[in-house]
Amino acid sequence: MKLAIFYTFFAIVATASNIMAQEAMTRVYTGKFDIVIAMAFGTMIGLIVKYILDKRYIFQFRARNAVHDGQTFFLYTAMGLATTIIFWGFEFGFHYLFETKQMRYLGGIMGLAIGYLTKYYLDKRYVFRVGNA
Repeated sequence: MKLAIFYTFFAIVATASNIMAQEAMTRVYTGKFDIVIAMAFGTMIGLIVKYILDKRYIFQFRARNAVHDGQTFFLYTAMGLATTIIFWGFEFGFHYLFETKQMRYLGGIMGLAIGYLTKYYLDKRYVFRVGNA
């Protein structure tokens, strides 16, 4: 139960980081593909925040060296591709259905929640498994 609470809290932190990064990017850049660029930037920030929190506090993972940490981050990112499709699908879907920034962010939050739940099981099985430590 404690693990679930921590994971949920970290997912909220990463989600907030993602949405805040998107908002910051939309304030800096308002040109062509601004929403896509903001979502990509938010995804990158959220990914880095979540990786740091997950590896240390959820999976107690200690990389052998920088190369091992890089390989693990690459695998973590690869597992996130499917969940990013879920997240982006919700966010873009809400954007096109409701045409407001607030509803786009709500879609993003919903997509991230579903994605993070799925990602936990992928990470546990493929990224932070005992044989990888």
